[in-house]
Amino acid sequence: MGKDEQFMQRAIDLSRLAVEHGNEPFGAVLVKDGKIVFENENQIHTASDPTFHAETGLIRRFCQETGTEDLSSYSLYTSCEPCMMCSAAMVWAKLGKMVYGASNIYLEEKILHQQGSHTSELTFQEMGRGPATKGGILRDQAFQILQSYFG
Repeated sequence: MGKDEQFMQRAIDLSRLAVEHGNEPFGAVLVKDGKIVFENENQIHTASDPTFHAETGLIRRFCQETGTEDLSSYSLYTSCEPCMMCSAAMVWAKLGKMVYGASNIYLEEKILHQQGSHTSELTFQEMGRGPATKGGILRDQAFQILQSYFG
């Protein structure tokens, strides 16, 4: 198993924990120099905060705790392609790289049965900047958790 798969596996494990803790199935890890430096799971229900997605919560907490505002030397691994809000947070934090498991379009169209909204890559294009992206890492495992929760 390569590094991308190892980090994605942890993000997927966090998505399972999020469900166990009463939240929606999304997890994220922040990596620098080949090591996980921070992780977070979705907490929208337990924190009573609809913006506490795995990715925005991770960025908010990590930056507050470390005093870091520039994540250009970091990579964020997330179990599902981020929504528009989370994608914008990545842009403002100057995230260097984002890697996701399941695609947002698949989640919305196949599982939630609604038209796909903005994907992170479209958000990055519209804003004229954003991290390098890579998708589909451990996609089937990520989809399985989403399907069992939303299906």
